[in-house]
Amino acid sequence: MSRVKRGVAARKKRRAVLARAKGYRGDRHSSYKRAKEQLLKSDSYAYRDRRNRKRDFRRLWITRINAAARREGLTYGQFMHGMRLAEIELDRKVLADIAVRDPETFRRFAERAREAAAA
Repeated sequence: MSRVKRGVAARKKRRAVLARAKGYRGDRHSSYKRAKEQLLKSDSYAYRDRRNRKRDFRRLWITRINAAARREGLTYGQFMHGMRLAEIELDRKVLADIAVRDPETFRRFAERAREAAAA
């Protein structure tokens, strides 16, 4: 079997790691070892926070819907229950957007939800 000299490939790999570590503080952007360690951490944080972002946005939407529902005299739970009974199928993202941008439309949804829950 022929011999393989790894100089070019190793240099290419290290250059790629240091390029990804641009902007990091201290040795983390210039020392290969420190940059590699930080990239392992950074990648795990990025993976974790891509999932956490979905949770955070759902919490934000629920908070906005709850605030708008309480202006109409309903709790979040009562409002969502009424929406389900009224067979209005809008997700929380859209409802939160309507609550912020178009209070009059949200008021009509709240009325429909209240009527459906009462019936």
